Amino acid sequence: MSDPFIIGLTGSIGMGKSTTAKMFAQEGVPIWDADAAVHRIYAPVGAAVEPMRAICPDAIVDGGVDRTVLKDWIAQDESALKQIEAVVHPLVAQDRARFLQETAAPIVLLDIPLLFETGTHEQVDLVAVVSTSAQLQRERVLARGTMTEDQFDVILAKQMPDSEKCARADVVIPTDTLDAAQAAVKQVVADVKERLSHA
Repeated sequence: MSDPFIIGLTGSIGMGKSTTAKMFAQEGVPIWDADAAVHRIYAPVGAAVEPMRAICPDAIVDGGVDRTVLKDWIAQDESALKQIEAVVHPLVAQDRARFLQETAAPIVLLDIPLLFETGTHEQVDLVAVVSTSAQLQRERVLARGTMTEDQFDVILAKQMPDSEKCARADVVIPTDTLDAAQAAVKQVVADVKERLSHA
């Protein structure tokens, strides 16, 4: 069995990455979702529970890792994020490796918000970045009602700028409209299938 062709999907907050990932799934491409992997390892009996208990015992609530406690710890202690990442990143990488080992699909998609920031873009065959205008991005995030403009600006400041992600992408998927995104996704899948048929 040959290794699957790996598409890495990324994009800043509010760019439509989750919606676009679902479109790839509709095209028959299995998805590995980094955020879902974190939820798995944080759940009760998840792989992160005991190592996290060792560095932040207060974060273990009802047998699982409580993200709110971690957020408070990060806000108070500037070494916290590094300690958390040292636990989480290797476990997430193991989860991803298991997914890639177990799949029989010719094409898979890794949905990773921090694809460039974690260096994972070097492990994929094609990088796809979802993008839309800054105005539409802001409108979408604030419409969710889960954060204030200030919180959004803080997250935005921490993320790699959209322009830089687009410059480093193999493919940019416009998400201004669902139709535009869907057409781009179909094209990416068709191009990859074409490439594989000649391999």
